[in-house]
Amino acid sequence: MLEILEPSTIAILAMVAFAAGFIDAVAGGGGMLTVPALLSIGLPPHIALGTNKLAATFASSTAAVTYYRKKLFSPSFWRHAFFATLIGAVLGTLLVDVISTVWLEKGLPLIILIIAIYTICRPPSKVENHRLPKDDPKLNTKQWGQGLSLGFYDGVVGPGTGAFWVVSSMSMYKMNMLLSSGLAKAMNFTSNITSLVTFIILGHVNWAIGLTMGVCLMAGAYIGAHSAIRFGSAFIRPVFITVVVILSVKLAIDAWF
Repeated sequence: MLEILEPSTIAILAMVAFAAGFIDAVAGGGGMLTVPALLSIGLPPHIALGTNKLAATFASSTAAVTYYRKKLFSPSFWRHAFFATLIGAVLGTLLVDVISTVWLEKGLPLIILIIAIYTICRPPSKVENHRLPKDDPKLNTKQWGQGLSLGFYDGVVGPGTGAFWVVSSMSMYKMNMLLSSGLAKAMNFTSNITSLVTFIILGHVNWAIGLTMGVCLMAGAYIGAHSAIRFGSAFIRPVFITVVVILSVKLAIDAWF
């Protein structure tokens, strides 16, 4: 529980949460900071993932509302993605409950490091148009495929889901980064809240830590979303990648050696 943690540890978690909320709202992938931070204080992987979902729900809801108010997300247009993401998140979270803790401890650092390397290698998008994709027969199929797979991933692991939504949306629908980020935040919130409810039922949430980090994530997400809309995400990418690589390497060393 939070009361047995040192004040310095609480302060570090709060700063990590604020930075993660800011980064997640700008470029996606804030979970690549919060999950390693939770694991580094000794939380079991199942509890770390559930607690992260509680905290992440604060950030994703704040960012989603901000993008919606700026007319950068259309709920009716993306309704199929919503239902697909919800179903995928439930299935993924249920799978976490039956996965061995040992496998999670050894697998999470590897997944996070792979995502960090992918982020480094991915070239910036050159899509400039500020329009939703055309409503053709393939659109619903794309939404279901994207929502099921990314919702499932978010339920099982989580870190990097927002970044994956942004990248895949720009590629599949030829949208610019702001519209893709608006979709990412809304769907990220959908999978977060769905997965969180499932984690709560399974008893895998540390409420004290999750709520504390959630408030800081919300503050970071509010500032990050407004910054992203005004300036774009290029300025945060180098810091984001550096921190993620350092944390994931540390976790890998702790888990494997």
